[in-house]
Amino acid sequence: MWRTRVAAACVICRSLANSSCGIKRKSPLQNLHLVSRNIHHPYYPSSKFQRPPLRISIQQYSSLNRLPLHKTKLLNVKHGYQSHRNFWLARLASRLLKVRYLILGSAVGGGYTAKKTYEQWKDMIPDLDDYKWIVPDFVWDLDELVDIEKLLKALPDADDLAKLMPDFDKIGESLASLKGFLSPGYNLVSEVIGASDLLLLLGSPGETAFRATDQGYDNDKQFKKVSDKEKIDQLQEELLRTQLKYQRMLERLEKENKELRKLVLQRDDKGIHQRKLKKSLIDMYSEVLDILSDYDASYNTQDHLPRVVVVGDQSAGKTSVLEMIAQARIFPRGSGEMMTRSPVKVTLSEGPHHVALFKDSSREFDLTKEEDLAALRNEIEIRMRNSVKEGCTVSTETISLSVKGPGLQRMVLVDLPGVISTMTSGMAPDTKETIFSISKAYMQNPNAIILCIQDGSVDAERSIVTDLVSQMDPQGKRTIFVLTKVDLAEKNVASPNRIQQIIEGKLFPMKALGYFAVVTGKGNSSESIESIKEYEEEFFQNSKLLKTSMLKAHQVTTKNLSLAVSDCFWKMVRESVEQQADAFKATRFNLETEWKNNYPRLRELDRNELFEKAKNEILDEVISLTQVTPKHWEEMLEKTLWERVSTHVIENIYLPAAQTANSGTFNTTVDIKLKQWTDKQLPNKAVEVAWETLQEEFSRFMTERRGKEHDDIFDKLKQAVKEETIKRHKWNERAEDSLRVIQHNALEDRSISDKQQWDAAIHFMEETLQSRLKDTESVIEDMVGPNWKKRWLHWVGRNKEQSIRNETKNELEKLIKCNEDHPAYLANDEVTTVRKNLEARGVAVDPCLIKDTWHQIYRRYFLKSALNHCNLCRRGFYYYQRHFVDSELECNDVVLFWRIQRMLAITANTLRQQLTNTEVRRLEKNVKEVLEDFAEDNEKKVKLLTGKRVQLAEDLKKVREIQEKLEAFIEALHQEK
Repeated sequence: MWRTRVAAACVICRSLANSSCGIKRKSPLQNLHLVSRNIHHPYYPSSKFQRPPLRISIQQYSSLNRLPLHKTKLLNVKHGYQSHRNFWLARLASRLLKVRYLILGSAVGGGYTAKKTYEQWKDMIPDLDDYKWIVPDFVWDLDELVDIEKLLKALPDADDLAKLMPDFDKIGESLASLKGFLSPGYNLVSEVIGASDLLLLLGSPGETAFRATDQGYDNDKQFKKVSDKEKIDQLQEELLRTQLKYQRMLERLEKENKELRKLVLQRDDKGIHQRKLKKSLIDMYSEVLDILSDYDASYNTQDHLPRVVVVGDQSAGKTSVLEMIAQARIFPRGSGEMMTRSPVKVTLSEGPHHVALFKDSSREFDLTKEEDLAALRNEIEIRMRNSVKEGCTVSTETISLSVKGPGLQRMVLVDLPGVISTMTSGMAPDTKETIFSISKAYMQNPNAIILCIQDGSVDAERSIVTDLVSQMDPQGKRTIFVLTKVDLAEKNVASPNRIQQIIEGKLFPMKALGYFAVVTGKGNSSESIESIKEYEEEFFQNSKLLKTSMLKAHQVTTKNLSLAVSDCFWKMVRESVEQQADAFKATRFNLETEWKNNYPRLRELDRNELFEKAKNEILDEVISLTQVTPKHWEEMLEKTLWERVSTHVIENIYLPAAQTANSGTFNTTVDIKLKQWTDKQLPNKAVEVAWETLQEEFSRFMTERRGKEHDDIFDKLKQAVKEETIKRHKWNERAEDSLRVIQHNALEDRSISDKQQWDAAIHFMEETLQSRLKDTESVIEDMVGPNWKKRWLHWVGRNKEQSIRNETKNELEKLIKCNEDHPAYLANDEVTTVRKNLEARGVAVDPCLIKDTWHQIYRRYFLKSALNHCNLCRRGFYYYQRHFVDSELECNDVVLFWRIQRMLAITANTLRQQLTNTEVRRLEKNVKEVLEDFAEDNEKKVKLLTGKRVQLAEDLKKVREIQEKLEAFIEALHQEK
């Protein structure tokens, strides 16, 4: 290549020599000066390449005199042409040489002066090794990242390159054709330039023929007076001023860009109704993370999607750094106390207005208004406290917050509770371990960006979080270290080199991708973001740490930190999101296969869909209550009500009235007791019976199985709905008042209209008395023990107390046989007589035992007598119609039971009407309200709808949704590229 260039240069020079510029002369090429010939013709033709003899006749003129030069004759020589020399030619040459040497001397002197000035300036320039930080780190690592040898091998050969070079012979010919453009002094200037170049190349520091000018000499003395340190300080200050100047220009351009983007986004907001709103990349990504936060990974599906995890010691300034990145004071403030009690996921995105909103709420908080900021901080604090369970200090539940605004860097950050070393009073015993476990759970994600916050105003040896981060990321491939409160550190730290060691990663036993130093205010919670920014810029502008190159310009301010974190976040997202999408795709396949094998004939219904299905079934069952026949309602109500009031009727009304001497007294006693019963107890008891009957029917419909269609997965939910509905349902209070009037009127009626009603009353009385007699026989048997038949057949005997009671029973039966009209109560002298008779037979008995036994013996005797009397009254309807005139038979007890029976029938009918017309509808309404409450309470649904089938369907739905959203996000990511 070099030879080709030189050969082309020779051709050009020969062309120049042969050209004429309006000068009539004859001059051979050999007349050029030797130095010029050596510079311009290094490849002068040798004997190997002889040229044919040429005769050039040129009329020569000189600029020094006007004497015409005689023609010269050229002789053939071996290496060219040589002219005859004459005497006048020698004088001309000597004069010409004098001028030439003057020019050469001036050139040499100027070259020496330029070289000396260059060396002086070179000494003044500081060592540029201290400014390597200006050049990005990847430039210094090019030799490691780029294989130079492979590049050289990949380059074409010299022959191939020569082919690509232009044809210099043709260029020479074209240049030779250009005539009339070269000055006569071209050769002389070329020789001077060549000579000066040679002297500069061969120049030595010794004396030369020429000195520098006086001005250069004075400048030399002035520069020598300036010390190297002052030079370095001046250059550093100039460099800082330049950096700050361009930083201000950059901020001004960013502000203008922010305003323009805000206008564009506002215009887009106005046109939302005209076209479908397209979500931003960060919003799509945040939705995926929100779904994953609710996802119960019971099938070992781990979440390795990137996030920016903010960790640090308590009160290290984590929250302040996040607020500077979000450009708003959005978090609760506290002085030394734990404020972050649960993880807070903050999604930053760009938007026309600076607003914040929660994932589960539609309210937007305007971050430019102080009242909205205060409301947002209060809401975050309330959510944190509500998420903390009783007996705990911190919670694992994540609070999701979205912040939008012009100029915000797009990323997802998770603020974790501060790491503590000592637990104070009021904290749960496991607070320290819980915080460590939460931090490790987020940091062990291999794709998470760890933003390690360290307080610069405290001793480095007190740091806890650095050890934790070094365990999770020992190589520092995904860690960004942030030193906060650098202003306090510069004041308090005795050795500023310690801050430099921290930023260079030499002090802490951890590695990081980058190290940053920030200032997040003066510690006043009322400071605005703008004032903090101004304070931070002013501090670093005047900081000695930056002036002395302990800190580099790109390692300071939260603005640079935000840009670096955003770049790392999106780099990690692009590198890992497709891999995570493939992982969820494989998980989806496994879950679908498990469902097909275990539940081949069932649809994949998740918890919400199952709840809707159960809700419809429950409402259908409630509607079924309206299909119950009136007869069924009345039979159930009448039967249940009599079971509740029969004891009171027999014990408190019938038996006391039956002890009277005549029918008049019997009827009077009955009327009085019925009136008291109706006024105080009967209506309330009837309403209770009706409500219990409704509950029983409701429970029966809710719990009965319907063959193959029954799904036992709903049993817990139905039971919970039934219990909650019964708890909420209240019977109409006005029903008792109307019912009391109806019952009182029914009991006042004593007229039995026909024989059929009379027979029904007798039948009702017999059933009641027989039931009571049977119960009494059972009580007596328990008191006296088994009879002789059971003793012989079942080989059982009586205990001592039963033997005593049996002797007492036999003695009391003798007393009744002696006096069949004996009253219901036993007199004291009779008790004494019985006790003495028993003692005479060797049986010691207590008077209370005698009375207790008498009550049951007399009750049995009375019931048997009443049944006999009831049989006699079967034919007494005729005497009843004549009011028992001229008849010894009195059947007032039958009339009493008829009145009770009729009251029960009327009460049952009234309650049935109230049930079907009012209470069933109110119950249905309560069921709907309970179901709506359960639908809004996710924890209740999870508790009531459980099982492997539900969990599998739930996980399958979540994984499908995550995979679909990840694929949509990846597609949008590729489109943005």
